[in-house]
Amino acid sequence: MQIRAGAGVRFSAGASANAERAAIDRAASRRRAATMTDYSRGKRMRAMLFVVAVVAAAGGCSKHESKPVERGPIEVTARTVLPRDAPVSFEYVGQTQSSRQVQIVARVNGFLERRLYAEGSLVKAGQVMFQQDPKPLQAQVAAAKAALAEQQARLKVAADNLARVKPLAERKALSQRELDDATGAAETAAAAVEVAKANLEQARLNLSYTTITTPVTGLSSFARVQDGQYINITDSQLTYVAQLDPMWVNFSLSENDMLAIRTEQQAGRLRLPQKDDFEVSVVLADGSTFPKKGRITFANADYNPQTGTFMLRATLPNPEGVLRPGQFVRVRVSGAVRPNAILVPQQSVLQGAQGHFVVTVDKDSRAQIRPVEVGTWDGDDWVIVKGLAAGDVVVTDGMVRLSPGAPVKVVAAAAKAAGTSGGDAPAGK
Repeated sequence: MQIRAGAGVRFSAGASANAERAAIDRAASRRRAATMTDYSRGKRMRAMLFVVAVVAAAGGCSKHESKPVERGPIEVTARTVLPRDAPVSFEYVGQTQSSRQVQIVARVNGFLERRLYAEGSLVKAGQVMFQQDPKPLQAQVAAAKAALAEQQARLKVAADNLARVKPLAERKALSQRELDDATGAAETAAAAVEVAKANLEQARLNLSYTTITTPVTGLSSFARVQDGQYINITDSQLTYVAQLDPMWVNFSLSENDMLAIRTEQQAGRLRLPQKDDFEVSVVLADGSTFPKKGRITFANADYNPQTGTFMLRATLPNPEGVLRPGQFVRVRVSGAVRPNAILVPQQSVLQGAQGHFVVTVDKDSRAQIRPVEVGTWDGDDWVIVKGLAAGDVVVTDGMVRLSPGAPVKVVAAAAKAAGTSGGDAPAGK
């Protein structure tokens, strides 16, 4: 006997119950899979229809949307470019040096009797600084005087003898040899007198050297020899005096700087003073400017091969002694002029991947990017070598909020709510 248990499934009467249930489960699984496939297809179709409906609705709405309202002009401060002859100053690091530093030394051997100055004080030219024991040299002066008197006496005897011999020799009463001997003795005695005079003068000089004075007015150093110490002229340095007025200031100009100045001068972008008569001022360590001005008085003949620099020296009056030797200062050299220079504030110049640029305002009051070639700094301004011309309006404050073509309104610096730019006048727009 055969039993039909689904399409194409047959069981014999002897088949087990488990096999029948397995066949029924497989048939049910196929029906559920077909049902889920139909459901998924319907779900995807509904999602696609929703997206199409949203896109269509968005397209329909965009036809009725209004255009975005353009924002108002951005307020900035600006400066109109006006070429002018601009003074130029160059700044270097320098060091002060005494214009005359004199070593105070002993000229004669002897014991130091006492020091007569305050160490570190300002001493005047001719002031006594040290006193050596003069007694040994006073004895030498006395001996030299006695030697001179002796030679003068011998000269008198020789002269008297020559006076007696000369008439007798003329009358042939004495031989010519006797006359020559008398003449030679007189001349020898005269020479001996001159030697004695020189010895006396030397003894007096040596005695005067025991009183040691300073030849210049300046700042004194410490004493290297103490009172009572024996001084030998082979190692006789006692101290030194540094003259403070005038004061030298040495500074160096690099080879690159020299070549750059020469190139700008030949290109007509820099005009130097006649005869290189530069004015030199000094800025001290605290930022204050020394009130006295000076001039360059010395330029070394060649470059230093170790540093590649060219040494210059300026001389400044220093009557109050404010400057001291060895100070490091900033040297400001002025006198050169940039003819028809274009200057803009430093904050106006920006730098990007393509180099330096500024933001300008065109005739339609819109911002424009202008690439520029910059030169050196001149105080708070930057020299523009190329890229700007007379009449251009350069934004000095507020350029960070601008984009190319953005509308701009130029206002005075005091009228801006955010920040000011000192010295900028509003452009005539």
